[in-house]
Amino acid sequence: MTREFERRHGFPPGVNEVRLADYADQAAACKLAQVSLVPADLVTFYDSIGKVTWADVGNGYFVDPAADVLLRFKQYGTVDAGADQKDRRLVIGSNGGGLSYVVGPDGVIHRTRTASLDEPELDQVADDVRQFLELLERSLTRFVANGEPGCL
Repeated sequence: MTREFERRHGFPPGVNEVRLADYADQAAACKLAQVSLVPADLVTFYDSIGKVTWADVGNGYFVDPAADVLLRFKQYGTVDAGADQKDRRLVIGSNGGGLSYVVGPDGVIHRTRTASLDEPELDQVADDVRQFLELLERSLTRFVANGEPGCL
């Protein structure tokens, strides 16, 4: 993916990696599991994967480390969504264009429509963490094949 990047764009590629979880990531995943808003499959993901950084796929795709998700939750709380603003969700990443990915206890992944997390409008992008990760993978594959970053 990055071989021709600098020639095409005129600047070197950024970080593009899936980093395996280390002990600190796993400890943060354990603490995150204690937050009732976190679906079990996200905790399982964080037990193996520290973070995903694809800076050069479209605007970028980022799945934040568990420690960052936990810190954001402690500092700012949840993203309140739904008709009555009672649907509590955690920010787990972004698309690099200012939009955030959020998840609730049901495991459904949504993307904000704007960069603001105050009274956000959300679009569902995946039924669960597994489907979200599959969509990320397809986005990377599509980007490598034809330069299109996908719909996430």
